[in-house]
Amino acid sequence: MKISIITATFNSEKTICSTLQSVDNQTYKNIEHIVIDGKSTDKTLEIVAKFSSVSKVISEKDSGVYFALNKGIKKASGDVIGFLHADDFFANDLILEKIAEKFKDTNADILYADLDYVAFENQKKIIRHWKSGDFSFKKLKKGWMPPHPTFYVKKSIYDRLGYFDTSFSIAADYDLMLRFLSDKTLKVVYLPEVTVKMRVGGISNRNLKNILQKSREDLRAMKKNHVGNFFTLIMKNLQKIPQFF
Repeated sequence: MKISIITATFNSEKTICSTLQSVDNQTYKNIEHIVIDGKSTDKTLEIVAKFSSVSKVISEKDSGVYFALNKGIKKASGDVIGFLHADDFFANDLILEKIAEKFKDTNADILYADLDYVAFENQKKIIRHWKSGDFSFKKLKKGWMPPHPTFYVKKSIYDRLGYFDTSFSIAADYDLMLRFLSDKTLKVVYLPEVTVKMRVGGISNRNLKNILQKSREDLRAMKKNHVGNFFTLIMKNLQKIPQFF
């Protein structure tokens, strides 16, 4: 089974090396690593060029991260697709091996896992631990969602259900997960392990304006996919609190 990993970059020279290195270090080698760059003006592309494990690099101006990720999906030739953002890195060298094994053992269509938010300068310091837990359709209406960087899906599912809806500027990943997880024909499995470490400071949590925009888009995604309402939005945010303790 080939796994396609898609990384979107733009002026990511401060963090991209550890992202690429974590892919390069994986024991599972049937990997296609695609880097979609937004025409970086720093040393991002110079760093990317040093890694022979990167299969494809496309550098051109785009209209945002979801446009870049869609471009990567279209270029991907793997059986399964996952994303590793330019601020993120795999928790250890065995992650993709365990993901591939879980897909094979369970015949899953979708797999998700746990995630740690870590301090930007000290990646050993865990700020927030996102333990996903088992999936159920009822949980979706109570605001549950898995962390998107741990979300792996068969390419055939993207071909059937579509890509990221770029009318969302912040919550297209949540919209896509609701769309996929609401399809009861798909087999969803949980890998109870931290697979990704994410540096704090994501676009959706940078300031109050972005938090409010994220909430509006989350609510629109819920209505669009017929999953929940304003109560669901409140519960979605409340569920984050225990992750800090």
